[in-house]
Amino acid sequence: MVSDLALYGYWRSTAAYRVRIALALKGLAWENRPVHLLRDGGEQHGAGFRALNPQELVPVLQDGERVFTQSLAIVEYLDETYPEPPLLPVDPRGRARVRALAQAVACDIHPLGNLRVLQQLERQFNASEAQRTEWVRHWMAQGFAAIEALLADNVATGAFCHGDTPGLADICLVPQVYNALRWKLPLDPYPNVQRIHAACVELEAFRTAVPELQPDAPVAG
Repeated sequence: MVSDLALYGYWRSTAAYRVRIALALKGLAWENRPVHLLRDGGEQHGAGFRALNPQELVPVLQDGERVFTQSLAIVEYLDETYPEPPLLPVDPRGRARVRALAQAVACDIHPLGNLRVLQQLERQFNASEAQRTEWVRHWMAQGFAAIEALLADNVATGAFCHGDTPGLADICLVPQVYNALRWKLPLDPYPNVQRIHAACVELEAFRTAVPELQPDAPVAG
């Protein structure tokens, strides 16, 4: 087990959620360092955290003296540094497919519903809560439709996004489904997405990474 890994994140950050799943799949020990994205205007904007990540975003992984940002880069760093079990296929075509599925979430769906985007919609355009909800659901539905088609039309899809073991694509998919459920997006049009999500959440690594189980999650009243 490794003891010098520290993850700066926020309990409900889906990007941090991805890294927690990866750490759990690798069986790695890590220290939780919460960054509250709402308290006092957002702790991510403070000088101390900005020194770690000038983007003022979570997650940040610290491995000894080394600091890494961006969830997909962090997950691939973990996969290369701690190679068992692998999170990417060995063949170039498989790796490209898994990365494409992961990036469909991390690059195309997630950023448009991120906290800072929704805050800017409210500040600059006076978007109401209903309008922000409609915005988030629109982009999630469009993204899930594309992912569903990619999963349904490829023989490489198995019990999970690629084959019968969870990997990088599943690590991205599950937190985004969590977000979809939070925003009450109907998931009936995406049977493969639902099936794979159900298979993932049966696994301990995915269950322990759930936002509500994190130490910085608010206590249910």
